[in-house]
Amino acid sequence: MDINGKTALVTGGTDGIGLEVGRQLKAAGASVIVCGRREELLESARGEGMEAITADLSSAEGCAELAKSVEGKQIDLLVNNAGMGGNFGPDDPLDLPFTDKAIFLNLNAPMHLTGLMLDELKARPEAAIVNVTSGLALAPRAGGPVYCATKAGLRSFTQAMRHNLKGTNVHVVEALPPVVKTAMTEGRPDKGKMSAKECARQIVAAIAGNKCEANVGMVKILQLVNSISPALARKIMIRF
Repeated sequence: MDINGKTALVTGGTDGIGLEVGRQLKAAGASVIVCGRREELLESARGEGMEAITADLSSAEGCAELAKSVEGKQIDLLVNNAGMGGNFGPDDPLDLPFTDKAIFLNLNAPMHLTGLMLDELKARPEAAIVNVTSGLALAPRAGGPVYCATKAGLRSFTQAMRHNLKGTNVHVVEALPPVVKTAMTEGRPDKGKMSAKECARQIVAAIAGNKCEANVGMVKILQLVNSISPALARKIMIRF
C-alpha cells in the first residue's frame, strides 16, 4: 500500500503501539485519526497533528458510535489495535465481568468495526485492514488465558477475512507483536521487551509492503518453531 495520502483510523491510538503506528503512518504521509478514552492522551495526540476521537470500544454501542463519527472521512486503512490484557494465576478466580469486557474489546470490536466499515473500505481505490493480535495467538501462556484466547480468535477471524476479501481492493494484514514495553506490560521485567517504536516500524513496513503478516521481533522465531512443532511451541510459551 502506498501510505502517502491515505486516511488511517487507529484504535487504541493514544499510547503504546497504537500511538507509534499513528505517528509513523503520519510521517509516511497519511492523515491519521486515533481513538481512545483518556482525554489528556487524546489532547496530546491532537498536539501531534492527529485527529483524536473519544471512544470506548468495549461495547457494540461504542463501536457503532466510532463508525458513525468517521462516516464520510474516506477511511483507507483501519488498524484494529485497541486491547486489554489481564493476568490470572492458578489460585486466582476468573474475573467474569473483566473477561466479558476483554472478549468484546479484543475480539468483538475488530469484528464490529470491520463489519460497519467494510463497504466504505471497499469503495476506496486501495484499502487495508490491520488486526493486531500477538505472538500469544500462536501459543498461549498460562498467566493470560483470556487475552490469549481473544488473540487466537482474532487471528482466525483475520485469516478467514483475508480469504473472503481475496480479489478485492481490501488487503488484510495480521500484526503479531512480541512483548512490547507499554502500559499493558508494566510490572513485567523490562528485559527482552521491544520498544513500541520498533514494533510499530515493523508493522508499518508490513502495511507498505502489502504483507499478509507482520511477525514482529522474536515472534519470527516462535512462528518457525510453531511451523515445525506446534506442541513444542505450546510447551515453551505456556510458562512464559
